[in-house]
Amino acid sequence: MRILAIETSCDETAAAVVVDGRRILSNVVASQMELHARFGGIFPEMASRQHVLCIDGVVRQALELAGLKSVSQVHALAVTCGPGLVGSLMVGVNMAKGLCLASGLPLWGVNHLAGHVYSLWLQPSPGEPVPDIRFPLVILIASGGHTDLVLMPTLGQFHLLGSTLDDAAGEAFDKVARILGLGFPGGPAIQKAAAQGQANRHELPYPLQHDTAHRFDFSFSGLKTFMLHEAQRAGLDPAAADPVTCDLAAAFQDRVAGVLMDRVADAMQTYNAVGVGLCGGVSANRQLRQEATRRCQELGATLHVPPIHLCTDNAAMIGAAAYFQAQSAPSHIEGLDLDVHARWPLDATPVTG
Repeated sequence: MRILAIETSCDETAAAVVVDGRRILSNVVASQMELHARFGGIFPEMASRQHVLCIDGVVRQALELAGLKSVSQVHALAVTCGPGLVGSLMVGVNMAKGLCLASGLPLWGVNHLAGHVYSLWLQPSPGEPVPDIRFPLVILIASGGHTDLVLMPTLGQFHLLGSTLDDAAGEAFDKVARILGLGFPGGPAIQKAAAQGQANRHELPYPLQHDTAHRFDFSFSGLKTFMLHEAQRAGLDPAAADPVTCDLAAAFQDRVAGVLMDRVADAMQTYNAVGVGLCGGVSANRQLRQEATRRCQELGATLHVPPIHLCTDNAAMIGAAAYFQAQSAPSHIEGLDLDVHARWPLDATPVTG
């Protein structure tokens, strides 16, 4: 089954053609990173306007790169309809509705978080084997807007174990990078600075360390505030380079990776998971991947992490999620009344079957 998928949940205008939820024929992403960098974060109205300008060309390019002359050569359409920025989501959903109306093809609305999860099933690159994923699986979804810990006992079933109580991990990276004067997006900027620093020169607090009521939850707002106070105490000038900045960046990155993987390891042992999946933009972080590799080796579990280009927002993951959604609920097809959802918990999506 060939699925044309569209993703516009935040600031990436993306379209892809995916076969049977695994093989990518095309995966086009038009990034707005430079556009929003001047604001130090995503400017929602500007993001939706940019989607309007880009989406037609992105969809056409995705079809062309897949070797298809028209949308009629795919078997179905898929689109992200939440969670995300409402204005951005509406652009993608309306584009998908228009294609559906013109072609008569079935349309599936996809949860963006489910898309990140199913990025684990995509073939990393042509010629490579598709991932062999076994269950039960503990999955960490970590991005700019979400930090969720999920148990997947079998394909298509999700149990949300915990989520962030305040800032998401990626959001915390962005805010701390701004505090340290490292620029936007924060994840790559902090990783670069941390490579030149020493994490053990600063002792950072451990969020929710003794809070058993939130055993699988996350909190990064206090850590962010601590970083602000440390930067002020050290007299850092965000407009100028400072050697202390690299040490603070290293300490912050190390603490976040440790907190994330402590929760993952606890969930693995609690639910006897045989594998771990990392997905979302933060899963591209080198320190997190190294920590995940170490923990999985200690616990005898298999680690599954998509290649970098499938960690950040893209449409191939939406096509994969739609395919598996169709397998678990074949009669569930969206109509032209498909709506967008700014908030949409993963365990409430039809993909759960």
